[in-house]
Amino acid sequence: MRSSQVVYLPGTTALVLDSPHSGKNYPEDFRFCCDPALLRRAEDTHVEALYDFAPALGAAWIEALFPRSYLDANRGLWEIDPQMLQEPWPDGLSADPAVHAKVRLGKGLIWRCTDEGVPLYDRPLSVAEVRSRIEQCWKPYHQAVAQAIADAHERHGYSIHVNCHSMPAVAASHATEFPGLEHEDFVVGDRDGSTASPAVSRWICEQLRAKGYGVSYNHPYKGVELVRRYGDPARQRHSVQLEINRRLYMDEATLEPHDGFDRLRGHLRELVEDLLVLDPRSLS
Repeated sequence: MRSSQVVYLPGTTALVLDSPHSGKNYPEDFRFCCDPALLRRAEDTHVEALYDFAPALGAAWIEALFPRSYLDANRGLWEIDPQMLQEPWPDGLSADPAVHAKVRLGKGLIWRCTDEGVPLYDRPLSVAEVRSRIEQCWKPYHQAVAQAIADAHERHGYSIHVNCHSMPAVAASHATEFPGLEHEDFVVGDRDGSTASPAVSRWICEQLRAKGYGVSYNHPYKGVELVRRYGDPARQRHSVQLEINRRLYMDEATLEPHDGFDRLRGHLRELVEDLLVLDPRSLS
């Protein structure tokens, strides 16, 4: 499945990187009602630029061009808020309390509100338009990630998948279940060791701490659908979610990069270069 909304650059190594939330191509059928400047704060701004060196090093790269507020590729197809729809959702909903918590905050597959709680729509959505977004955005994105990981694993007998994100310096009211939390420089998440070997995750934490960064492990972000779906450490498929604090590289009000951008990008390149030669089977 191909889509003009997804960039997929196949790799030659065991490393796969993806950025599901940095897209800024706003489709005409979005028809949101809030201030566009406020909506843009939902983007993982400049994450694709922070890692733009990766394909040349042989890492596979997948990037969403659509905005996460239009459709969040890091959510499951069952994470639907039925109250947003004109008619009943026919394809099943999740009974998971953790999923319900995110949907209640307005952060399901289709966002109901911004991180500040501002409504995105002044209308109900049809099942047909949600399904169209799934076909045009979610399915091709996940197909690309699945293919990249499968190819990497077939080449090397293992794969390392880094799901690339950014986070605000302070959590907003409707962003997470920890409003007002001041975030560390990085958060490494593996869903409590279920999507990657804890040894791999600890190794990433140690590399970042050695560069002088504060790092949190599995709090407040454990990782969501893209690591849950594709991580399988028992089969040497390691998926880790990596969150970067935006204060390290940009002005959160203007969205412009500041002087820290190049320094951070250099450290990320060092991390990626080290991941390219890391064999997770050698870690204990």
